[in-house]
Amino acid sequence: MGHSAAIWDQRAAIEVTKDWNGINQVVLRSPRGASARVSLHGGQVTSWRNDRGEELLFTSSKAIFKPPKAMQGGIPICFPQFGNCGSLEKHGFARNKIWSIDDNPPPLPANDSNGKAFVDLLLKPTEEDLKGWPHSFEFRLRVSLATNGDLTMISRIRNINGKPFSFSFAYHTYLSVSDISEVRIEGLETLDYLDNLCQKERFTEQGDAITFENEVDRVYLSSPNIIAVLDHEKKRTFVIRKEGLPDVVVWNPWEKKSKSMVDFGDEEYKQMLCVDGAVIEKPIVLKPGEEWKGRLCLSVVPSSYCSEHDAYLTGL
Repeated sequence: MGHSAAIWDQRAAIEVTKDWNGINQVVLRSPRGASARVSLHGGQVTSWRNDRGEELLFTSSKAIFKPPKAMQGGIPICFPQFGNCGSLEKHGFARNKIWSIDDNPPPLPANDSNGKAFVDLLLKPTEEDLKGWPHSFEFRLRVSLATNGDLTMISRIRNINGKPFSFSFAYHTYLSVSDISEVRIEGLETLDYLDNLCQKERFTEQGDAITFENEVDRVYLSSPNIIAVLDHEKKRTFVIRKEGLPDVVVWNPWEKKSKSMVDFGDEEYKQMLCVDGAVIEKPIVLKPGEEWKGRLCLSVVPSSYCSEHDAYLTGL
């Protein structure tokens, strides 16, 4: 009886609705009131709210969210490439495709489903897609919301091709912050990074934390699996835990770049910061039949919780 009640509760925590473009979106709810929205356009998380209803992800007020354009905000999925290279569109095509709900996903460990509201999505290439990127794959995405409001995304990409292929990947996470000049990132100090503002030249981070005074567009390499984004004004800290994602993209367009972006407000750079779990420097190579898995978990804690510099590194 208890088991069926748990299943009923889980089902009640999931609702499929339509967005303003008539595209299906899945709303996940936790018993304490946290919520997340996942659009089938791009498999993109478009909203993540805590149990007080506060939005934790940034979305531009000028965002264009209409296929085939990906929305500037939330968590777009960048696959099979991050950035601009070759003939593929910027950040790849996954964020511009319509995904389906996966009714028969392969099993994941029990801790990835127990007590969580979750949805499984699936992306497979169409004939048209294969002309642009001739590799057959199955991309399975699970988005789950835990009772405490933590948001977890698990991507599994399988090669069902006759030959190997390679890809890069990122969860392009737009965090909502009070004021970019009051934010710092801990956990990336002393790391090497590629600076996209300097032709991807390699530098070593010198600061004891990353703070923001102008445009930043970097890929930090071989990063730890837990990093923290401290928002001094809101007295809250985003804790980012990741697996299978060695790199971290840090991006804020600042003033000049913001003014050049049609789907981004001139002053909105102050309220956002992208911190992405990613695989960029060394692309993943999958042989036929092989599968890659990349996991990201986002949680929010009061900043006082992280007053000890290493508290989050020892597992909070």
